[in-house]
Amino acid sequence: MRIIIDRFEGDFAVVELENKLFANMPKSLVPLGAKEGSVLSIELDEKETEKRKQNISELKDKVNA
Repeated sequence: MRIIIDRFEGDFAVVELENKLFANMPKSLVPLGAKEGSVLSIELDEKETEKRKQNISELKDKVNA
């Protein structure tokens, strides 16, 4: 998914989504150097998601042991 920074308002970046709707995004999630008009990509990292699931499963096993 690609989003475009439309403007900054207070602690938020107002971003335009692919469906032309606008949403507020906390500035803390905006990469350094991004400015109005910058295009950001949001993508699912399936490999990292699986690693985190495995790690959580291992931690649960240790707690329940």
